Amino acid sequence: MYLEEIIEDVILESDKFECKSMLNREDVIGWLKTIAGFANASGGEFYIGVEDKTNKLIGFDRNAADNERNYFNNQVNDHLTPRPQMKISFVRYDIRNSERFIIRVTVPESLVKPVILKYKNIPSIFMRRDGFTNGATYEEIIEMSIKSKNTQYDVLVSDVKYNPEKFSMLRDFYREHNEGRELKEKALQSMGFYDEEGYLLNGAALFLDDYKDKKTEVQCSVFNGFNKGSERIVTINRFNGNITSTISYIMDFVNQRMNHSMVKLNDVRKNIDAYPKRALFEGVINAIAHRDYYLDGTQIQVDMFKDRLEISSPGGFYRGEKFGKTYDLSGIISKRRNELITNVLVGCNVMEAAGTGFDKITEEYETADEIHKPYIYSSSDHFTLVLPDLTYVNGVEDNSVPILTFVPVPEGTELDEKVLSFCYYQAHKVSEIAKYLGISDSTYLRKQILGNLEVNGYLEKSKLSRAVYYKTNPDMVSKC
Repeated sequence: MYLEEIIEDVILESDKFECKSMLNREDVIGWLKTIAGFANASGGEFYIGVEDKTNKLIGFDRNAADNERNYFNNQVNDHLTPRPQMKISFVRYDIRNSERFIIRVTVPESLVKPVILKYKNIPSIFMRRDGFTNGATYEEIIEMSIKSKNTQYDVLVSDVKYNPEKFSMLRDFYREHNEGRELKEKALQSMGFYDEEGYLLNGAALFLDDYKDKKTEVQCSVFNGFNKGSERIVTINRFNGNITSTISYIMDFVNQRMNHSMVKLNDVRKNIDAYPKRALFEGVINAIAHRDYYLDGTQIQVDMFKDRLEISSPGGFYRGEKFGKTYDLSGIISKRRNELITNVLVGCNVMEAAGTGFDKITEEYETADEIHKPYIYSSSDHFTLVLPDLTYVNGVEDNSVPILTFVPVPEGTELDEKVLSFCYYQAHKVSEIAKYLGISDSTYLRKQILGNLEVNGYLEKSKLSRAVYYKTNPDMVSKC
């Protein structure tokens, strides 16, 4: 039997068609590049269990077909980034009174390009053209990047069917934050939780009860001092689970380890938590909602130090300018990176549609002095919320600087080392650097010192509104 006998609409003479008798375990790149090439071009259909050139059906029994599909899925997940939005189905046929199956993989044009094939840590970009898959040219890569729709990860359609029984934890989370009310099916539909065919969107899949993949990974650590570089790690825990369990895990981790104190006010004793519960919760929700879920191999970082808590989320502010450090949390306008995830959290009443979470954090620290004010710093690949420990009297120890070694800067000055040390842990404005050095904010500082360090790659410059910030490039220095 041949493929055209069981699939009427198949177009054999097409550059969007390819088939394999089975997946070659010894040459994974040989067929993975076809999937990547289809996704980077205008899509295509890939058949497994069909002889190449003749289109003769080879097929599998039911168990072998299932194993072949699982192997295909695992290899795609491990080596293609971002994962193409494919539809995988079994096509059944009978021969000699025995049932057989082939696997049909429909690969649409990727909304986010280029799809990169990474094998043995070597990334490659492939393009399908004229019935063949070859390496993409420089011009094609540029064109892919320009034409990419940059669709948010969470609103792309997954290959997982919606099953209401697999969202019990989301329903419990909803009841907990909505005075015991039930999460209605209509509410999920209005959010676009799944498409017309019943397939979950990527963001919805992150709420599955049994979700354990790396997209939601979080790492929580406790240090006994003021920084990561020179202090002993007390504990370090990793967690993988769905979004609601991740939120609970982070909250429990910090609540179990934070400090507590007591102050006396007019003959009344007042308990003080290191981190106000409301501020902590808003910080965690913000990190979850605005995380860049395209970035594989990353995780939300929750680091507890002697003087502060840092919550870092992969990805800079969505479509926003990277900046150094700012205490003006209310002035930050962060556009939504994950529309569906945000809608679910808003629907669960743990996030406001107006995006006022940073305002709530500021309110919780309203009575704190200047050295206990929360702040945010951001770069192109992450943003970090810093919550000072209200039980630590000295506030955040911003004045601690590391001792660095580095190759002398061409045409450098005797102040280079102090500047690089001061800006290593935190980005600083020119006025702050001048104050630290004990010199005036002059043209000499801006051009001969900071400008020269920037030109030679030792400092990275960013802007927030009109303020210019400088931060040390860690790749150019080493800590002693």
